[in-house]
Amino acid sequence: MLKRYDSPLGAYTLASSQRGVVCISREIETEALITKWERNGVLIQQGNGYNNIATDELDYYFEGKLRQFTVKLDLRGTAFQCDVWRALCHVPYGETCSYQQVALDVGRPNSARPTGQAIGHNPIAIIVPCHRVIGSDGSLTGYGGGLEKKIALLRLEGIRLHENSVQSRTKVLSACPMMPPSTSRYRIG
Repeated sequence: MLKRYDSPLGAYTLASSQRGVVCISREIETEALITKWERNGVLIQQGNGYNNIATDELDYYFEGKLRQFTVKLDLRGTAFQCDVWRALCHVPYGETCSYQQVALDVGRPNSARPTGQAIGHNPIAIIVPCHRVIGSDGSLTGYGGGLEKKIALLRLEGIRLHENSVQSRTKVLSACPMMPPSTSRYRIG
C-alpha cells in the first residue's frame, strides 16, 4: 500500500507489505525503491492499515506528543543492514550515538564505515531514527534527506546544536545490549 504523507519537512511516500511498513522515503526516491522490492518479491499490500498507523504516529511525533513509535516494521535488507536498523531503533528520543557506537552494538567494532553505509540505506526515515547518528566527535554528518532535515529532527527532539555539532546526552549503545526484535519497543516483522 502506498500513501503520501505531507510532513513539516516535506512530502514522503509510505509503503507497506502484509508484515508492516517497508518504506518511508522522500517522494523522489520511492519509485526506485518500489521497483527494487518488487524485483525481490516484496508485495506491497493494499488496505492493510500500517500506513494509517504510521501517519498518525508521525503526526503525533511532529506535534511533540510521541517519543516512541509502535507501528509494525518490515525491514528489508541484508542481515547486517537489518541488524544496524534494529540497533537504531534503540537510540532513545532526544539522544544521539555515533557510527562507532552502532557498530559496537551490532557486534562489529571495526565496521564503522560499513555501518554508516547501512545507515545511509535506511528505507524507513524518521521511524528508524538514523537522524540520531552523529560523528564520534559530535559533529553532524550526512543525512539522506539533507542536513537541514536532520537538524530540524534533532531540534524537534530537544537536542541542542552548536555550530555543526551536537551538545546532548549521547547514548552509549554498547552499554545496553541490543534487544532481540521480539522484545524491542519497535515491532519488527
